[in-house]
Amino acid sequence: MATNLEFIKSASGTSVSSLDVTDCFSADYDVYYISIVKAKVLTSDKQLQMRLINSGGVISTSNYDEATLQMRSDTSFVEKRNTNTARIAETLELDASLDIGTGFGMYVFNPYDSSSYTFTKHQSSSWSLSPNLYGYKGIGVYKVAEQITGIHFLVAGGVNLDNITINVFGVK
Repeated sequence: MATNLEFIKSASGTSVSSLDVTDCFSADYDVYYISIVKAKVLTSDKQLQMRLINSGGVISTSNYDEATLQMRSDTSFVEKRNTNTARIAETLELDASLDIGTGFGMYVFNPYDSSSYTFTKHQSSSWSLSPNLYGYKGIGVYKVAEQITGIHFLVAGGVNLDNITINVFGVK
């Protein structure tokens, strides 16, 4: 895979229920890289989730599948598989007290190609004051062949994000 990244767009938020990066996918690239280097939640520890955006807005239909390996320092590793869900759920564990030590990277494949499903591959690491270390490696697919124009992040349980920046790069 090519390794040259070209910056496209960034979005930031404080005390927001979700964060969108709109109009970041185009015919210019087939593969995109999404990074988050700093993020936390306002209350209890929660998982960051992802949905895609098309011309009609955020896609919340049950057309996502995912498979994730959850790796925690305080318990056994767990494989999770979900089909026909309304989001990619297992991406990053967020802590209510820390916004440092978080790393998140996601590749998005063929989002702008209206004749192809959109695939994702992600990995993340974070830690909490518990102290616990968290890691996720996963893949996902949005099983509708349509043009995707952006990406939407939210937190499980409606908890607000407090300090998050999302960067989108095209991969050459």
